[in-house]
Amino acid sequence: MKKTLYIFQKGRLRRKDNSLLFEGEETGKKFIPVEDTNDLYLFGEVDISKSSMEFLSQKEICVHYFNQYYGYYMGTFYPREHLNSGHVILKQAEHYIDYEKRVDLARQIIFGSISQMTQVLNYYKNRIVSGADEITAVIDDFKKQLENLDQAKEIEELMAEEGHAREKYYSLFDYIIQNKDFPFEKRTKRPPLNRLNALISFGNSLCYTIVLSETYKTYLDPRIGFLHSTNFRRFSLNLDVAEIFKPIIVDRLIFSLLNRKQLNKKHFDKHTNAILLSEEGRKIFIRELDERLKQTKKHRGLGRNVSNRRLIRLELYKIQKHLLEEKEYKPYKAQW
Repeated sequence: MKKTLYIFQKGRLRRKDNSLLFEGEETGKKFIPVEDTNDLYLFGEVDISKSSMEFLSQKEICVHYFNQYYGYYMGTFYPREHLNSGHVILKQAEHYIDYEKRVDLARQIIFGSISQMTQVLNYYKNRIVSGADEITAVIDDFKKQLENLDQAKEIEELMAEEGHAREKYYSLFDYIIQNKDFPFEKRTKRPPLNRLNALISFGNSLCYTIVLSETYKTYLDPRIGFLHSTNFRRFSLNLDVAEIFKPIIVDRLIFSLLNRKQLNKKHFDKHTNAILLSEEGRKIFIRELDERLKQTKKHRGLGRNVSNRRLIRLELYKIQKHLLEEKEYKPYKAQW
């Protein structure tokens, strides 16, 4: 499996012969093994030459940019498409324009999202000191929500269902984390106003980029989503698919990092209007996330072990098959 590289320091990236050379202010010169690189994450202030961008495009490597000081996601260099299929794009557009087809797909995505939240809650229900009854009550609510999803006929209704479910889900984080330094309070995004919200926002932004990198390896067009509207936003399909994986990848990682005391309040910086992960905190989060993405588990359908990152690609393939009317899409459901 190709690797994801993360650059936190200041430096310069340039093409040298048939490779890429990073000249860091702290570590000096270092070659990047382009043939073994899946994507690049730039957190430091990195100057990239035009020839480097052309080379990255030629080698089909996505580059995700994050703000050096605050860790905000800034954008993605999405190389020229290398997997082209006019037929797939036409079918993708058809499923977006045909409102009934779009709602059907969006409903499946919401079904997958709420199912994954349920799975996470079931996992922690018997592992926490207090709050088991509250978690059980929300799980029961989720069951009813899933049974009633067919009644939703509009995208806005589905978005509302997901929003209500996530609100209940977040309200249980205090029981799972049980750390007075990380109270949930309420969801705040732009900017996050406490440490837990900073973790959720940072993790979710990484999840969106991971799905985007995997989308690049398929015939799908990331600009055409189904739950999230295709408008002036550059990418939306990655936002859709990330809904299914955020609970089992991002949220579980947050619980693990906090419950194991790998992150504490010293890993956060207070700014004028926000609380954000420090650079050291971001490095810890990313190191553990990368390990989690490499972890494998037995895939029932394939009968072999696949990594968590591969699961995301497989989900995109399933959507592609649905669009081509080869197999009806059913979202991935984790089973621990």
